[in-house]
Order: sequence, then structure tokens, then C-alpha cells
Amino acid sequence: MQKIANVSHNIIMENRKTLRISGVKDIDGFSENRIVLNTVMGELIIKGDDLHIGNLEAENGDLSMTGNINSIIYSRHSVMDGPVKKLFR
Repeated sequence: MQKIANVSHNIIMENRKTLRISGVKDIDGFSENRIVLNTVMGELIIKGDDLHIGNLEAENGDLSMTGNINSIIYSRHSVMDGPVKKLFR
């Protein structure tokens, strides 16, 4: 994705089923149980069941997703650091 400058970061969740996030710079990884995003405010990890990315607007960094959302966590350290990062060099 392109570098996003001067973009605010917002999270809107409705009934723990739909999530809209602004300020997304990149998707670092995803599965049906976990989505890892790089945002303008740091790494964001979303955990749940049956997670699906519905739409990603690369120009402005808006992402929408659905599923059963169990947690939303900002991480101090990237899950892509360490041994996993070496695999993707």
C-alpha cells in the first residue's frame, strides 16, 4: 500500500460483528481467526472467529471486515519480528 499521510485512525465496531477501521497502512497477515494490521497508530491485532476482510481502500486506508470479533489489541512489538520475519526476507 502507499504511504498514508495525515490520516486519522478510527475504529467503529457494530455488535461485535462488523468493524470499520481507518488509517490502515498495510495488512501484515490474516486468517479466519486473526487479522494483523499495520496502522498509522501501530500494529493492530484482531482476533475472533470467521473473520473476513470485506473491503480495503488503499488510497485512504479504510478497511471493513466482518466476523465474530473477540478482541482488538494494539501490540508494542510486531508479530512479524523475530523468527517469522526471517522467513519472509
